[in-house]
Amino acid sequence: MSTFTAGEELPPLTVEVTREQLVRYAGASLDFNPIHWNEAFAKEVGLPDVIAHGMLTMALGARLVTDWLGDPGRLVDYFARFTRPVVVPNDGAATIEFTGKVAVVNDDGTARIDITAKFDGKAVLGKAQVIARD
Repeated sequence: MSTFTAGEELPPLTVEVTREQLVRYAGASLDFNPIHWNEAFAKEVGLPDVIAHGMLTMALGARLVTDWLGDPGRLVDYFARFTRPVVVPNDGAATIEFTGKVAVVNDDGTARIDITAKFDGKAVLGKAQVIARD
């Protein structure tokens, strides 16, 4: 019997992303693209301001699920599309709100969990889905 229940909602997660975190993530990921730290460059290429790394946003979505699962090793697969950027102000932080729901429980004991990630009331990840195992 699976421990997953279709329709079950995960506890929501709200994360504040700052420019300092972007610099730290750039160092950890080796992604030093100036759109993630240089305001003038970001605006020059048509962005409203510095934006968070898409993979950072995706990782925070995974944290929603792994915190709930209690064991990151139970996350089997993860897919998401980047639908709009998370704009991070120079002062303060960008707030990203994550919610999740068990969409499908499979016969093999795995489940598909759908994640919603919103910044400024709009989705920033599309079709974000995790496969987790019992």
